[in-house]
Amino acid sequence: MVRILIAEDMRILRDTLVALLELEDDLEVVAELASGDHIVPAALQHRPDVAVLDIDLPGTDGLAAAAELHRLLPECRTLILTGLGKPGTLRRALAAHVSGFIVKDAPSQELVDAVRRVAAGDRVIDATLALAALEASGNPLSPREAEVLKRHAGGASAAEIAAAMHLSYGTVRNYLASSVTKLGARNRVDAARIADEAGWL
Repeated sequence: MVRILIAEDMRILRDTLVALLELEDDLEVVAELASGDHIVPAALQHRPDVAVLDIDLPGTDGLAAAAELHRLLPECRTLILTGLGKPGTLRRALAAHVSGFIVKDAPSQELVDAVRRVAAGDRVIDATLALAALEASGNPLSPREAEVLKRHAGGASAAEIAAAMHLSYGTVRNYLASSVTKLGARNRVDAARIADEAGWL
């Protein structure tokens, strides 16, 4: 029996996932959560084999929780189920040691199969997204974008960056916005973290 924890903040979707997985004789949902803050405590309590996590959760996001699960409960394998199907998001997920990554519009049987495969020790990645991530595996930032983001990460405001680099304020804001988009980040701080961890700053 594969024991499963589900973290999804949308109640209808969470109930649907639970119902879908519990139709299978070899799958059992042992915990269902609406907040990222409860993932690690619930996993330590229930000891699931697989944690099915959304990324965009209230409190701790799914990727941060996945990294913490890998550290504290490495026998629990993590499957990300997300609407954020971007190459940058996939790269962040792999850096958090997830075992699987599929998008929410995947067929229901694909999720069931992914849970079983992840539990068996396989790595399951959406094929189309994996190809896109490989094609974009180099530094997606232009030299100017990287420099602006580096200065922002160092604490400089957009106005200060504009003055130092002899750019307009609007141009700096555009560079920062494009960096967030290219890296699949949530905001400027997240973009700076992703780029720094990848060695692009």
